[in-house]
Parts: sequence; structure tokens; C-alpha cells
Amino acid sequence: MVEALELQARSLLTANAVRARARQMLEIGLADGLRHFTVDLDRMDGVAQAVLAVTRKAYPTLDIPFHARWRHFVLGGVDRWAQLAGAVSWPDRTARARAEFDLAIVSVLLDAGAGAAWRYRDMETGQAIGRSEGLAIASLDMFAGGLFSHDAGSPFRADADVLAKLPLAALKSAFQASDDNPLLGLEGRADLLRPLGKLMAEHADVFGMHDTPRPGGLFDHIAAQAKNGTIPAPAILSAVLNQLGPIWPSRLELAGIPLGDCWRHPAIKTDDATEGLVPLHKLSQWLSYSLIEPLQRAGFTVTDIDGLTGLAEYRNGGLFVDHEVLRLRDPADAERAHAVDSLLVVEWRALTVALLDRLAERIRAKLGRTPETLPLASILEGGTWAAGRAIAFARRPDGSPPLKVISDGTVF
Repeated sequence: MVEALELQARSLLTANAVRARARQMLEIGLADGLRHFTVDLDRMDGVAQAVLAVTRKAYPTLDIPFHARWRHFVLGGVDRWAQLAGAVSWPDRTARARAEFDLAIVSVLLDAGAGAAWRYRDMETGQAIGRSEGLAIASLDMFAGGLFSHDAGSPFRADADVLAKLPLAALKSAFQASDDNPLLGLEGRADLLRPLGKLMAEHADVFGMHDTPRPGGLFDHIAAQAKNGTIPAPAILSAVLNQLGPIWPSRLELAGIPLGDCWRHPAIKTDDATEGLVPLHKLSQWLSYSLIEPLQRAGFTVTDIDGLTGLAEYRNGGLFVDHEVLRLRDPADAERAHAVDSLLVVEWRALTVALLDRLAERIRAKLGRTPETLPLASILEGGTWAAGRAIAFARRPDGSPPLKVISDGTVF
């Protein structure tokens, strides 16, 4: 019985479960059965046109990279990480891959929305950068400066013992956060890095196979699962969810297994203990997308990119609300603040994942592409995230999302 429950719990730690339950939510919505939203697919063509417009502007040749943390390290056309990494004499490709896993994992965990007011002053250009781009450059500066390393002579690493004791004051200073430059969810970010450090120290068999425990150890763990040099993208997510799952704040558990970014909604029906549970795994999937390129640079072939799903966050979700594919049953809900575990937010996020799949089909049809030549990861980058941001700024001066979500900095 316990073993069966554990298998059911693990089944929720997959992209397949995210996609299947999101589709179930959309089917309920199309049958007019949701409490908070109605769905109008007739407006999807307008969304596709908006996404294509921003995509063609950003990537005129339609040679679109993946939606990953690496895009945010490009400032003013200069790829800061490529510049830094190119100046290092790496012993081999795996050494660089471990450093890139260190950077990606720490940087993604530090990026969970900054709020509209916060800015990071880039020392190189003097530019004041906000939102995800500012968080990325800030985290890259921390990494390059050795904030996460236990060896002053080897800054490009993140070590378990350093992360486990990272003071909040050090993060606050590195982010240039203050009363006049407030950064939302700063404590939540520190409260992810410290448990990450402790977890890695306790699981040196995973995170310390070829070095002292560090996030880069996950590269070796994933690489060991490769068959003929090939790794399916969903296996990356599986490793992220199963190995990093315990760091997330106390949320739902099943059979003692933390379920991460997974929430309850009574409309979701199954015939087992997972009934009513809606996995979304937004940050973990974005991290998984961000780990593909380091694996590729290390010589691995990553397949089934579309085995991962779209990301259930406010830019993608706002795209469908602002284009009125999704409409609130109660318009007053647009003015209220909603908890991340509220039925309204769970509906919105699951619908977003399912609608991104539908949207991807339309965009590929318009461009004559296939999932192999234009994966969902590239459509997100081209793409849906940018179009969501564009219409948010067109509708609201501060570019805020159309719905207000109370988040602790560990979901979005």
C-alpha cells in the first residue's frame, strides 16, 4: 500500500502529469464547468498573431533559442556568461558544465519576480535593470565574484557549505536591495538556497560524485543516465524534482514525498490518491529548460524537448487573460489579491499550460514548422513570454499582470 502511494506521488513529479491535468482543466473549462474562468478559443488566433509579431521582431530569421536563464545573461547584445566562460581554461567540457549547472540552479532559485520598483545598477554599463533581467545580471555578478564559492581562487562554483550558511544580509547587499530599492521575496530566496546547501551536503552520492557537494553534481547524476550520449528532456525534470524537491517550503506531501509546485482543485478527478491534485512545477521546468544547453555543450544530445510543458507563470497566463481567451466570471476578481493556492490561481495556471500547447500548434501551422524544428521552448522564448509582457505594458502603465497573486518568491 505504501509503495503504491509512493508511486502515485512520484507520478506527479513529471511533465506528463502537468500536461495531463492541465488538459483536464481546459476540457472542464470548455464545458463551462470552472468556478472562476470561462474559455473562448475563438480569440486564440489573435494571440497567435501577437506572439508571431514579437517573435519576428526579436528573431527575424526565426532561429529562436530556448526559453532559458541564459537569455537573461545577455545585456546590450553582449553575452556576459559566454564572455566570462570564454576567458577560463576549463580542464574539460564537464568542468564547464558543472559550473553552468551551479550558475543556472542558483540563479533560477534567486529569480522569482522582483516587483516593479527594484532595480540593479550594472557596474559595467551603469544601466539600472529591473525584473528578471536585473535578477539575472545580479546573480551572475555574485557567481563571478565568488559569493557562493568556498575557494577564493576558484570563484565560478557554488558550494554546499557556503550556500547552507549564506547570510540574508549578503544577498541583500549583492542585490543592492534597500528600503528605497525594495526586492520582493528576498527572504524566500535565501530560504531556498540554505536548504539546498544542506540537502547537497547530506546527499554527496548525488551532488558530490566528482567534487565536494555542489549543484553542479546534478550534471554528473543526469549524465550517468544517458544512453548512447542521449538524454530525454523529461529525465532532466525528473532529476530536478526528485533530487531538489525537499528544498521547497512546506507544501503538499503524499506518502511523505514533497510535491513541490502542486495544488488542490476539486474538479480534477482520478481513481487514486492523487485525485484533486494539480502539479505545475513552473520553476523546476524553467530550470530544466536552462540545463539543456550545458548538457549539449558537454556533448550530450537532448531529445524530446516538447516532453516538458509551457510555464504556468504570470506573463504566459496574463497573455491569455489580456487577450480575453480567459475571462473572469466575476470581474471584481481582477482587483482582489489571490493566494497562490486559491482555486482561481490554480485554474489560471493550469489553463495557461494547456492553452500554450494549443497556441504552439497554431504558431507552427502558420510557420510551416514541426515540434522538432520549433519546440515549445523556443515558442516560449520567441514568444509567449514577451507577448505577455508587451500586452501587460499596453494595458497597464507598470506592466503588472492582469491578476494579483500573493506569492512568497518561491513560485513565480
